[in-house]
Amino acid sequence: YSAGDLCDLHEAADAVAAGIRQSGGAAKGFACNVAERESVDRMASAVAAEWGRVDILVNNAGITRTAMLHKMTQEQWQQVIDVHMNGSFYCLQAVVSGMIERKSGRIINVTSTAGLLGTIGQINYSAAKAAIAGMTKSAAKALGRHGIPVNAIAPGALARMTEDLNMGQSSEEDREQMSPRWIAPLVTWLASDESRSVTGRVFDISGRAMSVSEGWHRGPTVDPTDDPTLMGPLVEEIVATARPNADMSGRDERAR
Repeated sequence: YSAGDLCDLHEAADAVAAGIRQSGGAAKGFACNVAERESVDRMASAVAAEWGRVDILVNNAGITRTAMLHKMTQEQWQQVIDVHMNGSFYCLQAVVSGMIERKSGRIINVTSTAGLLGTIGQINYSAAKAAIAGMTKSAAKALGRHGIPVNAIAPGALARMTEDLNMGQSSEEDREQMSPRWIAPLVTWLASDESRSVTGRVFDISGRAMSVSEGWHRGPTVDPTDDPTLMGPLVEEIVATARPNADMSGRDERAR
């Protein structure tokens, strides 16, 4: 990640902050490379020095490095893991101690249907986003006794990150349905006091629909065996009666 990348991010953050101030709010942009723990800690300290404390964390940093499984490089894999998975953890850990002390705070992670359902050509991104969903559930259990809800959203929205995926070539109708304006109200609500009783949830949200993920539930069950020669019929039985995996729309995958 180059100095130019951080400069671009700083300019983007400053532009957003300027828009908030023009609307009557108070805001200041801070540049940070979330893939580096030291950079995150410096940002958290700077934010605390400016505003006194951190009440809400939205883990929204992201990149894509698309490649087919057999062609993905170590660098492509590691960069996405560093930004999405490690970056979310670093930011969470950097602010959570103060939230625990105050027994107050809101944490909103950003996962993806790619992580919940899987997608071709983005095994790095799918793995990182699946980890964030698991991180959300684990953190929710750890922080619930401190009064800190932790939730995640899987947004279907156009952003700078999706430009490399040609999503900007979508029709006007699709672009409207993927406008960030459909995402912002849910994030705002999750950051508010009204969300105090909702934690450990993953919400799928776009201009098409809003849903809550039902997660991993135990399906059909049989008695286990310690004999590998008997395993085949048992696996076939439970798979035949199990609900199919979901496709990228979240609906049952059709048999091919």
